[in-house]
Amino acid sequence: MARKLTIPELAERKRAGDRLVMVAVGEVLTATWAARAGVDIVGVGDSLGMTLYGHENTLAMTVDQMIEHTRAVRRGAPNTMCLVSMPYGSYATVDMAVHNAVRMMKESGADAIKLQGGREKFGIIKAVADAGVPVMSHVGLQPHYVHRFGGFRTQGRTAEAALEIIDKARAIEEAGAIGMEIEAMPYEVGKAVDEAVEIFTFSIGAGAAGTCQLLNGYDLLGAFDTFKPKFAKRYANLAEIAVGAFAAYAGEVRSGAFPDADHSYRMKPEEAERLDRILREQER
Repeated sequence: MARKLTIPELAERKRAGDRLVMVAVGEVLTATWAARAGVDIVGVGDSLGMTLYGHENTLAMTVDQMIEHTRAVRRGAPNTMCLVSMPYGSYATVDMAVHNAVRMMKESGADAIKLQGGREKFGIIKAVADAGVPVMSHVGLQPHYVHRFGGFRTQGRTAEAALEIIDKARAIEEAGAIGMEIEAMPYEVGKAVDEAVEIFTFSIGAGAAGTCQLLNGYDLLGAFDTFKPKFAKRYANLAEIAVGAFAAYAGEVRSGAFPDADHSYRMKPEEAERLDRILREQER
């Protein structure tokens, strides 16, 4: 049985130059697969609002939903480090952030929580960290700012924009966070962010920057195929397989080929005869 990573080991693994693997999952089945495959961290991100609920962005998810999905993931991957994202609006103020972060840690079974924001969230990150919650944050493309960004757009394309992201990363570290997500930016910017801080970083869409790579599990499985981000690589095509399986099932039901004898329960012949005799007697 694999040993679960600890929070202090995240920074140690960064200093050692190790490469860690994280996938975002939202329920017990994919969490079980990820754990069996030996991933280092499972992330329960509010992107499941899009992959599992069909929303156009992540903003609709609630604290209760994130807790319940994390419980399911924890049941599927009990010996894998688990990171849960705080949903939009759940950390709008210091008091709200501390209350929800503590609640999510107590009720979800996660090992750490993550919110989004840099220097503008300094006081909130610090308050959550001071409350004893292992907290991470998020720079670059932040889905909670999707309307401000004008969509899911790559960040840090200019030197000035990159310097702003680096400043946010330093503020996150100064506030007491244990790590951060680096999302959707040029590799050069992601590398500069990682080198600017000593805390753990994980990347999605920032090339090979960071200690850890994240992909959405439903993207890499090819289960979510509504759209494909540039940085997502598909290692399978489960959507195509699933559609084919449903179509084959429907065809066999309509033709009468399913269910057949191999997929049906039968009574013992003597019991079937006795039942038939009783029914015939009742009809008299």
